[in-house]
Amino acid sequence: MRIGISAKPDVDGLDKLAGRIEAVLGGHEVMYDTDPAKVLGKEPTPIDQMDADFIITIGGDGTILRAFQRSNSKLLGINAGVMGFLTEVQVDDIETAIEKVLKGDYKLDERIKLKILKDGERVSDCLNEVVFHTAHVAKMRHFKITIDGSLADDFRADGVMIATPTGSTSYAMSAGGPIIDPRVEAMVMVPIAPFKLSGRPLVIPAKSCIEMEFAESKECHMVLDGQEIISLSGREKVEMTISENKASFIRFQEDFYARFIEKLG
Repeated sequence: MRIGISAKPDVDGLDKLAGRIEAVLGGHEVMYDTDPAKVLGKEPTPIDQMDADFIITIGGDGTILRAFQRSNSKLLGINAGVMGFLTEVQVDDIETAIEKVLKGDYKLDERIKLKILKDGERVSDCLNEVVFHTAHVAKMRHFKITIDGSLADDFRADGVMIATPTGSTSYAMSAGGPIIDPRVEAMVMVPIAPFKLSGRPLVIPAKSCIEMEFAESKECHMVLDGQEIISLSGREKVEMTISENKASFIRFQEDFYARFIEKLG
């Protein structure tokens, strides 16, 4: 088998963790993404060039989000971060977990991702959310949201996000959006500090097309999964639909509600 490893480069004891992973993988081929390869002195293979049977991430949710922006391989997340809501394995259980994967003793948890077109040009897919917000502190922007060709909302706010069910437990939740069971294929539009009493989150069918336009040609930012920032002039049109690609998590005991209670209380 061919296994890829992507890791947050400043993880404490990364060299020891990598050694433990390689030991249990035995004679299988191991490839390291660019950043951990530099730290560990390994030959780098960019994750988007990996032809891997599955990928192991070492870090937190950010490491997983970065991996899924550049890869559609199955993923096993090892929690070496703070929250680790999306991760599956604690550091102490690395060997047991990898042995199960090698035996095929796991389940796949598939999640939808967002496909995003900026003026017709595709950018990175998002597992959690795409966020549009003002480029300047204390300055609002005027957003127009069209769904399947009909104007759905028109408001001034600090920003607005379009999130997946996976992202509904992240930034969208903090901004007042609903929690969506990941088995429900839908998108949610969440205004960020709207200057409008009726500005409320809106759950949208997955088959819909959401278009974002700006009523004013003023600078703002588009942030993809908190990992990539794209500057906008305010004259662009951004279109969001469900991607043909899905994020595939390797799970051993999938229970969304137990995970929700454990991580978010």
